[in-house]
Amino acid sequence: MRFDDRYLEEIKSRLRLSDVIGRSVKLRRAGREWVGLSPFAKEKTPSFYVNDEKGFYHDFSSGKHGDLISFLQETERLSFREAIERLAGEAGVPLPAADPKSAEVEKRRQGLTDWLELAGKWFEAELRRPAGAAARAYLERRGLPEEQWSQFRLGYAPGGRTALKDYLVAKGARPVEAVETGLLIAPEDGGAPYDRFRDRIMFPITDPRGRVISFGGRALDPEARAKYLNGPETPVFHKGANLYGLSEARKLLHLSQREGAPQAALVVVEGYMDVIACQRAGIAAVAPLGTALTEEQMELMWRSHPEPTLCFDGDKAGIRAASKAIDRALPLLKPGRSFRFAVVSGGKDPDDVLREQGPAALVAQLADTRPFVHQLFQREFEAEPLDTPERRAGLKGRLRTAAAQIADKDLAQAYREDLLTRLDEALRPASRTTDPGRGYAQQGFSGAGYGGGRGRGGRRGDGPAFMAPPTPEGRAAARALPRRLKVVQAAIAWYALQSPDALDPYVERLADLGFGDENLADLAREISALYVTHPGLDTRALTGHLARSGMGDLLTDIEKAARQSNAPFLEADRPADDARRIWSLAFDVVIELAEVESALDAAKEDMSRTRDAAHLRHLRSRQLALQTMLNDGSVFVDPRA
Repeated sequence: MRFDDRYLEEIKSRLRLSDVIGRSVKLRRAGREWVGLSPFAKEKTPSFYVNDEKGFYHDFSSGKHGDLISFLQETERLSFREAIERLAGEAGVPLPAADPKSAEVEKRRQGLTDWLELAGKWFEAELRRPAGAAARAYLERRGLPEEQWSQFRLGYAPGGRTALKDYLVAKGARPVEAVETGLLIAPEDGGAPYDRFRDRIMFPITDPRGRVISFGGRALDPEARAKYLNGPETPVFHKGANLYGLSEARKLLHLSQREGAPQAALVVVEGYMDVIACQRAGIAAVAPLGTALTEEQMELMWRSHPEPTLCFDGDKAGIRAASKAIDRALPLLKPGRSFRFAVVSGGKDPDDVLREQGPAALVAQLADTRPFVHQLFQREFEAEPLDTPERRAGLKGRLRTAAAQIADKDLAQAYREDLLTRLDEALRPASRTTDPGRGYAQQGFSGAGYGGGRGRGGRRGDGPAFMAPPTPEGRAAARALPRRLKVVQAAIAWYALQSPDALDPYVERLADLGFGDENLADLAREISALYVTHPGLDTRALTGHLARSGMGDLLTDIEKAARQSNAPFLEADRPADDARRIWSLAFDVVIELAEVESALDAAKEDMSRTRDAAHLRHLRSRQLALQTMLNDGSVFVDPRA
């Protein structure tokens, strides 16, 4: 169905813009216009103007400008056609008559969606019948309470070969129709059709308006050939043009906007249960349907949010998915239309975080995002070692090529300048590590985290701050900076000095670890030696010995740095068991970081492994993720809180 300009003008002429907008925005008359608080941004002084005579609105706080139709698209997340249908109904203007061929196609599609809807209700009922006992037990183990099953319309497909087929035929469906929906499979040898989904937990896939268009099924049998199975391409379902959870995500986005809060995030995760976990925590989330993100899916997301957040797993598959998304998105980027990136810490996915740490932790982790340009730079920077002029020149060429893929010329130029500035900063001598053997591969990224992160006092997502001070005094200060104690590592050491018995599991490696800070290496070696000769030392005896050994000033510096860390295990009112557990978790991160950095050094010395870009990328990604945890305080999050 097409809408010509005359039809659109007829609708607009029958509806006053201020009346429609006034239903969701409180407006007051200001001369020949109406003014109110922005529906797109949180503000105290009105900057949102509506002009009925000219038929447009303008929001100075966000820069958004549009008409009656675009307002509904922006505020209620409707598609163009959905907005027209809504307004036509209000204006009393009948929709244009569809041509006979289009009407026949629409009738056929409606018939298929009717059978899919009926199947969805049957799956929901089967989940609560005796046959669904194993499925119910699985959902309970995953921490999904029964009262929320209906919210996500979860169901169960029994193991029988024709259970669903028999039900649909009894309701009047022809097997050929059920095959066309994707619910049944027609054998190539001409045999009788049978159920596609058997002994699976069922997740309905809906279009943006909430109509069931297909299903995904999670096998309960661990020996099943496919753990997850999606419906096939059909007249109503195209994998690359739909997103799981979009209808509910749009409702969450609209709800947050109506409540006057800052613009909520739209997060793209990898699986059905991750979408459900996010939405249970109040986060608008969607997932692709078993394929890499397509251009159509990106356009679909941008209709609902100008800058969705891509959250992929930190494993090799997740890294590949993120890289493909970057390549596909580059030509489509425009001012006000991009992506951000987030990584859930600890190698977990959103569903794990919700079950183990609760909704607040999930919201916090998904809010810690990095801009698209930083993730692009990070990918290219980590592609290979930068230990020769040829490789550094190659990186510069790749960055220019990447920027040139952006179709918008102004944005392409801005990306080119930003990427080359990041490269210059990353390769400046002042950003090199104190270890001359580490080369260029990790220069300047200490504390930046996986794709940036947020250090204490820094801005989220700005990327690594590599800029060397321009003055001689500033350069001297920069060279002295590595001699300062790292506050998290200092806090770990200070706790150990107050509770020496906590070091029992670590004492054998303490001399090599140095508490994760080379400035604490001598302290760690001294404590390790004392454990051998004087087991059972208490705090007073231990600190007294260290002070007599010439470390008195160091102990003072450690205490000062530890107090700056806000480490929860140093809180006076923290129960001892909780403090010990949180400290141990933080120390484990320090240990893992040391192991990863050691593996990186070994990989660079072994030239055959240096050529393995995937191996190095994995190590560097883990290194940066651990550094982020230590620098942004997430290492202190108590998983039991």
